[in-house]
Amino acid sequence: MAEAIQQDVKARVHRDKPLVEVSGLKKYFPVSSGIFSRASSFVHAVDDLNFTIMPGQSLGLVGESGCGKTTTGKLLVRLHEPTAGSILMQTEDGDMEDIAHHKGTALRQFRRRTQMIFQDPYESLNPRRTIFDTVAEPLTVQGIGTLTERQERVAALLNECGLTPPEQFMYRFPHELSGGQRQRVAIARALIIDPMFIVADEPTSMLDVSIRIGVMQLMSNLAERFGVSYLYITHDLAVARYMTDQIGVMYLGKMVERADTEELLSNPLHPYTQALLAATPVPDPRLSRDFINIKGGISKPVDPPPRCRFYARCPIADEFCRDNPHPPLEDKGGGHYVACYKVGVAGA
Repeated sequence: MAEAIQQDVKARVHRDKPLVEVSGLKKYFPVSSGIFSRASSFVHAVDDLNFTIMPGQSLGLVGESGCGKTTTGKLLVRLHEPTAGSILMQTEDGDMEDIAHHKGTALRQFRRRTQMIFQDPYESLNPRRTIFDTVAEPLTVQGIGTLTERQERVAALLNECGLTPPEQFMYRFPHELSGGQRQRVAIARALIIDPMFIVADEPTSMLDVSIRIGVMQLMSNLAERFGVSYLYITHDLAVARYMTDQIGVMYLGKMVERADTEELLSNPLHPYTQALLAATPVPDPRLSRDFINIKGGISKPVDPPPRCRFYARCPIADEFCRDNPHPPLEDKGGGHYVACYKVGVAGA
């Protein structure tokens, strides 16, 4: 039955073209001082992001709360409409389509190719709907299959997601399942219409530590089996290392560093990335990390000054950083991109 829902995913995408290509992406939220007053300030939640994701690869977004990770994910599945910029996604014909401002039928068709797994399995499932109704809903919305075909497809995918036998789960309600089982249902719902791209917003952070690895292994196996690429949002660098091919580090709406996962973790160049790694606990008490003396707390994202977003906290910032606009994300060698005036060539 599983073979019935699995397609030749390699035939659906051109491997030599980006699956997702984001350019100049911005999302500003207005801030008003009263009910009837016009907004005079804006929260720069996402500000000029640029990155690509190739077919079969996954990008992890890491950073502090409020840095814009989740907003970026919602922009890519069009739960938010961008303020500016383009989001190019590969179609089944191999063309690159800008979905940034799709509406109506075009938006519904786009959502057959892209889905999202939310952070909280207790809030993302409707408590009044059975597991079958929840997982089959994308098929119903898209008008795919008869009732019998949907039942077969849901049962096959629940089996793939480790909810076996599926007949014992299909007509239960969410309150009858554990947190790990609910997240497996959410994963099945995201995969039911064979998307090419999934945004996973910290899908294991609400789960017990003992079952996180099982869900991560499931997601990794399903990505390989169904040819799915992830934008994986997480606070945990260990999770990002396990789940992604590349990591992008975000700070106050900007991406300050991006590289292959092992390269970034072994050779962090931006002071903020170094501070994140220094704050990661080391299980061996005989080992220690270098202390990175960043200053103060995270700044407010409301109308930030044009200079480097990390300037107020950076231990190596100088007058040049203060007097110039936020540095561009530049390749410092070997595909290791950093947004910092003070960082030299990678490996130098």
